[in-house]
Amino acid sequence: MNITRENIDDLNAIVKVDIAKEDYSGKVEKILKDYRKNANIPGFRKGHVPMGMVKKQYGKAVLVDEVNKLLQDALNKYLTEEKLDVLGNPLPKEQENFDWDQENYSFEFELGLSPQFDVNLETKEPITHYKIVAGDEMIENQITHIRKQYGKLVSKDVVEEGDVVAGTFKNEEEGIENEISLPLENIDGKEQREKFLGAKVGDTITINTKGLFEDDHKFQDVLKVDHDKAHGLDIEVSFTISEINKQELAELDQELFDKLFGKDEVKSVEDLKEKIKEDAAKQFKQQSDQQLLNDVTEALIENNKFDLPKEFLQKWIQTVGEKPLTEEEAKEEYEKSEQGLRFQLIEGKLIRENNLEVKFEDLKAFATDRIKEQMAQFGQMNPSEKELDDIAARVLSNQDEVKRLSEQLMNEKLLDFYKENIKLEEKEVTYEDFVKEIYK
Repeated sequence: MNITRENIDDLNAIVKVDIAKEDYSGKVEKILKDYRKNANIPGFRKGHVPMGMVKKQYGKAVLVDEVNKLLQDALNKYLTEEKLDVLGNPLPKEQENFDWDQENYSFEFELGLSPQFDVNLETKEPITHYKIVAGDEMIENQITHIRKQYGKLVSKDVVEEGDVVAGTFKNEEEGIENEISLPLENIDGKEQREKFLGAKVGDTITINTKGLFEDDHKFQDVLKVDHDKAHGLDIEVSFTISEINKQELAELDQELFDKLFGKDEVKSVEDLKEKIKEDAAKQFKQQSDQQLLNDVTEALIENNKFDLPKEFLQKWIQTVGEKPLTEEEAKEEYEKSEQGLRFQLIEGKLIRENNLEVKFEDLKAFATDRIKEQMAQFGQMNPSEKELDDIAARVLSNQDEVKRLSEQLMNEKLLDFYKENIKLEEKEVTYEDFVKEIYK
């Protein structure tokens, strides 16, 4: 067997594999002899079928199969030994008048080679690293939410703004009859809310569903209608009041603080605001880091220009899926995936050159930390080392989980690398301003 390579240019090459009869004949003969021993052909005793008949019936199929196996093994070994960094897979070149009846064969493959480049981490302008914080409005809203959650309902006789009314929605024609407790503030529109004001227990109010709630999906819970019917629902419904309650907010005192955070962890409203701000910052960190990853990705692609074997990749895309694509479809697919491929090459080079690979001991420690966090959410603050090891072993025996955790850990390693090696500019913003700036 002989393998040679012709470099067309820096990104394309042709590999030629020559296979001689002596490369495959021994293996083919052995397989055919085994076939002969086990063949059941009418008129012949098992093991006594003439070899000529076995070759005639099975010879071509065995030959093709063994040559293809030999070809793939040789090609893979060659790419490994030559340390060729290829994109996609080798594409066999079509050969006119190919004849399996000959004894020696030649096969040619097109290769798309990965470009050679150095990653430039210098950017024209510093990349913004957002530090997302809870603004005063968000903090006050969270305090109000806490006070409502731990407050109590006080029974009333007459409905006023801010009350919670319990009752039954009805529409006989539509088959609607549903009991529900409804905060008046959830009703969208002043005119609709005013129909409830001044009403008493036992009163029945008739209202139209159009624009009753800001989101029509709310009707799925309030009226128990299906998803499709909820959209644009425009009917009249009656609401018979069975109970009126006023939401009495909980006092911001030490008893509430201890209930929320543990004894003496928070001692004042100012401490509470600071605690809410700290907790919010932890929650927002994931969004901040993801945005940094997005922005760094764009900057690295923009900052590192190199050529790709475009024509080869489009041909490869045509054949790689379950269903072959047309040239035009492959071209569209390539254009959609080109930026992702460029970043994949940049990221891969950074990982290799800076030893950022995920090792098993790192993955186990990472998985254990995630397990601790989840257990803490359910009140298990001090799990034993054996318990953690057992759970981690079960998690890491699942290949899907291993892949998911490995990707998360690699993202963390890359984030740390970017924060240390790319010029960043920290910008503190409230969550509301962050959303406006990113999704403007």
